[in-house]
Amino acid sequence: MRKEWIICGIVLLLIGITNIITQNYTNQSVETMDTQLENLKQKLIQEEVEKEEVEQEFENAMEHWKERYKILAYYIEHDELEKVETELTSLKGNIQVEQYEEGVPDLEKSIFILNHIKEKFKLNIKNVF
Repeated sequence: MRKEWIICGIVLLLIGITNIITQNYTNQSVETMDTQLENLKQKLIQEEVEKEEVEQEFENAMEHWKERYKILAYYIEHDELEKVETELTSLKGNIQVEQYEEGVPDLEKSIFILNHIKEKFKLNIKNVF
């Protein structure tokens, strides 16, 4: 009987540690993307938008997203991640045709979805039940 309690305790401890690690990684990923997308938003809403600057900022954000996506896909629903990918792709199209003002709502949706992912996968009583 004692062995079973020890094994259950170890399993619960491993689950807790894994949750902490994944939650920290998710928070770090979302915060970094959020910062990059906010910087991009500031560049998009300027009166005189420099296309090269906007494209470079977007490419930096996409590189970061692709790196983080590989690991996030292991433990976050693919549908949630694909929503972000869809909005970023739409934003890319708007940037390519220099429709910067139309890209801002896509950018806002991306930020919202990222923050939703962060909240959805946070371990708290509301998400457990």
